[in-house]
Amino acid sequence: MQMLNIGFGNAVKTERIISIVAPDSAPIRRMVQDARENKNLVDATSGRRTRAVVIMDSGHIVLSSLQPETLTNRIHDKGD
Repeated sequence: MQMLNIGFGNAVKTERIISIVAPDSAPIRRMVQDARENKNLVDATSGRRTRAVVIMDSGHIVLSSLQPETLTNRIHDKGD
C-alpha cells in the first residue's frame, strides 16, 4: 500500500487516485462545489490556497495546497 503525501501530514492511497488536476477551470470548480454540498469533499489545505484537486475512485474530492506537478512527481519518485 503506497501513500501519497499531499501536504501538512495528510496522505491518500495512490491506488485510489483517478486524477490530479489544477482547480482553475470552471468544470473542476463545479465538481468541487458539488462534492462540498454532497459531503464528499476533503479539504487538506490547512487554510492555504488550493493548488491541486485529487479525484478519488470513491467519489471523494481531496483539495491540496501543493502543485499538481509536485504530487505527480512524488508518485513517480515512489514508483522507482
